[in-house]
Amino acid sequence: MHSRLKLSVCLLGLAALFVSAGIPARAQDRQHVVSLSDLSKDAARPAQTRQANEEAVRTLLSSDQGQRALKSAKLDYQKVDKAVGQLSDEDLAKLAERSRQAQADFAAGRISDRDMLWIILIVLAIVVLALALH
Repeated sequence: MHSRLKLSVCLLGLAALFVSAGIPARAQDRQHVVSLSDLSKDAARPAQTRQANEEAVRTLLSSDQGQRALKSAKLDYQKVDKAVGQLSDEDLAKLAERSRQAQADFAAGRISDRDMLWIILIVLAIVVLALALH
């Protein structure tokens, strides 16, 4: 009987050894490391966001209403375009959001052509002011 107990204990020990040896192998199956592809996507995201924000502001300023506002303010589009590229990410994001909202409101008929001109003049003033403060 004593040898059966020893055999059972040995078998239990071997079983525990095999089970514990399999745990690290299964733990390695799950990757906790961020892939290079994910890192590249994350690194590119701010640049893509900035590009989209610049495009939103430039689209507003290059519209017919934007061109009229530039003429009435006696501002050159090329200078304003360059200034948009020099805005901080935060200032640019705020202006882009306002530009998108103004364009959507105008397209939906919620604001008039005159109101759109005022909005564009305000955007221009913010661009000029932001650059003067930097």
